[in-house]
Amino acid sequence: MDMWREFKKAIDGLADDPKCRSIVVSGEGKAFCAGIDLAAGMSNIIQVIQDDAIEIGRKGRVVRRFIGEIQDCFTALEKCPKPIIAAVHSHCLGAGIDLITACDIRIASQDANFSIREVDIGLAADIGTLNRIQKVVGNDSWTREIALTARDFGADEAHRYGLISRICDDRKALLENSIDLAARIAEKSPIAVQGTKETLNYARDHTTDESLNFIKTWNMSQLLSTDLMNSALAAMNKKKATYEDV
Repeated sequence: MDMWREFKKAIDGLADDPKCRSIVVSGEGKAFCAGIDLAAGMSNIIQVIQDDAIEIGRKGRVVRRFIGEIQDCFTALEKCPKPIIAAVHSHCLGAGIDLITACDIRIASQDANFSIREVDIGLAADIGTLNRIQKVVGNDSWTREIALTARDFGADEAHRYGLISRICDDRKALLENSIDLAARIAEKSPIAVQGTKETLNYARDHTTDESLNFIKTWNMSQLLSTDLMNSALAAMNKKKATYEDV
């Protein structure tokens, strides 16, 4: 749990840092995410569940707060105004799927292996996978299959169904591609980039009419920034535009 709290703190810090324009999330070890360590990650909640001294209604509230706190750690990725790229290598299991489905762009190396493992440990995934993956992929039958069976699937299958947008030959190429993509995004107007992420997220969860009204209201102020004029002048002069941090 401490790791996820630190993770959220880091993402929130980058969200508030005006010099940060895009983010790459990658794994430092042998795998991107090997899933939750049941002994360490669930010990506190199991202790509460097994404590007969706690009244069942109050016990349920403790569990609810625990789930909500972990959910917030992953939702921080989605709420961060900066685009976030997940660079996945090797195993991406359980909580790894929760993490990448909250990111904006997902890229994987050829050796990537994915699985929604929760049914194999006796629970329905409650941190974000089941709430986001169908919106990411858009194939109801496939997402139900992988969620209900907990089976492994590789990078090719993930790419075929749209969970990831590209496959790299190896981990080195994965990091190079991810950083290059983040750099390309960072060169753009932060007003435009952050407005685009905000609008795409809003449109995903609302009707077309509602999202059209949202972007109309959003841009009534954001079009007044200097970024639009800077872009136009740079295009006319055939130069590369530069933009202030936000």
